[in-house]
Amino acid sequence: MHNFRELKVWQAGIEICKSIFELTRQFPIEEKFGLTSQMTRSAVSIPSNIAEGCGRKSNKEFYQFLGIALGSSFELETQLIITKEFNYIITEKADIICTRIIEIQKMIGGLQKSLNI
Repeated sequence: MHNFRELKVWQAGIEICKSIFELTRQFPIEEKFGLTSQMTRSAVSIPSNIAEGCGRKSNKEFYQFLGIALGSSFELETQLIITKEFNYIITEKADIICTRIIEIQKMIGGLQKSLNI
């Protein structure tokens, strides 16, 4: 079992969540149950699955939850690209967040490799 609060990857996930919640406040109201909802759920899923995996009994289970977190990060990256296409956000803002998402994807992958599964 790992202490998820000490993991830099979990901390990075929390920061991405904060950025996404702040960002989606600017979306059109008609997106409240569309992209806004999807993006916030994807963002929350990243650190949540990392934390849940930390509570599991084996590294194999932890690895699986990291995989779910990784999938959520790719989902969020896709949703961010869509918001750029619809001009809901300034490209520079999207690029900054996208870079952070790619960084967390690398971190998750590195953590998975360190588990030797």
